[in-house]
Amino acid sequence: MPQSTQRAPLHLTEQQKAQLKQLSGSRTAPIREVQRAQVLLEYAEGRPIATISHQLRISHPSLYKCIDRALAAGVEVALKDKYHRPKAPVISAEAKAWVLHLACSKPTEHGYAAEVWSLSALAQHARQHGPQMGYPSLGQAAKATIQRILKTHPVQPHKQRYYLQRRDPDFEARMHEVLVVYQEVALDQQQGTQASKQVTVSVDEKPGLQALRNIAPDLPPKPGRHPHWARDHEYKRLGTLSLLAALDLHTGQVTAQVHPRHRSVEFIALLKELDAYYPSDHTIRLILDHHSAHISKETMSYLATRPSRFLYVHTPKHGSWLNLIETLFGKMARTFLKRIRVQSLQELKERILLGVAEINAAPVIHRWTKFDFAESHV
Repeated sequence: MPQSTQRAPLHLTEQQKAQLKQLSGSRTAPIREVQRAQVLLEYAEGRPIATISHQLRISHPSLYKCIDRALAAGVEVALKDKYHRPKAPVISAEAKAWVLHLACSKPTEHGYAAEVWSLSALAQHARQHGPQMGYPSLGQAAKATIQRILKTHPVQPHKQRYYLQRRDPDFEARMHEVLVVYQEVALDQQQGTQASKQVTVSVDEKPGLQALRNIAPDLPPKPGRHPHWARDHEYKRLGTLSLLAALDLHTGQVTAQVHPRHRSVEFIALLKELDAYYPSDHTIRLILDHHSAHISKETMSYLATRPSRFLYVHTPKHGSWLNLIETLFGKMARTFLKRIRVQSLQELKERILLGVAEINAAPVIHRWTKFDFAESHV
């Protein structure tokens, strides 16, 4: 029978037992704390040190250290490592500030070819130039040292995120105009009426639709072997097409054309189809962006032949997300355009127009649901 220890027994309250049991079964807590919780629970039950050591595979010195700390200072102290610093920090606050300042500059400013810093490049530059700048403690700075310095603030010079500067001085005014149009359409839908002799259509282009052809045929799912379609990694590019579309915000009807390019000629062709589709005494209000085809001389010349027929409502520059037709394009990308493979450009065109026909068979009215901005200005 294992010899019992001469140490005093450990008495735990019910709350401490519950805390230790929860910690001993944790999968997210540090492994050291989990093991110490198991040790204290076993010792409090009166089990011998040798038995605990054998079951938990922990050395006797580690067990004694944990138990002695619990008996002397309590359970909470025994679970945690005692914080200690072996020696005073070598790198001064001024040296760390110099490293941060360096990280906030570009490598090109210091004669390097790289556009952004890597942690290794920062460490190398600090070792080479830190002592010359009056910071000798940086002479042996490693990559991990630089990483710890940057992490305290934090600064991540090795990463880059894009942003879009708002360059349109009339952004809010144009956004307000577009949202007011959406609000008018929503009110008409709620009241079951429509503005007299006026329709609102959202227009945009989706260029660069790739026609990709399989090199090898797709393999269908087979139970017991592979439950999904299998596709060869290789494919052949056949070219691209552009989709020009107009979304009726009142009915959800989509008018679409597919062309190899999207110039003024193609845009005018879409306008002519809209002109033929809607009653001749109606004004067609178009929500569209500032694409060159929309405001070119050719387009303006055509609009002059149809006075008062079309009314432009421009989205702000870099504000195409305000155009509701983007939700339609997103739906197309998630449905019939997803992973599409064809044998020719003509087949791609036919598949796109077939997808549009399926949408028109069960049209969905797209709505703008956030009117806070518009309501505050009406």
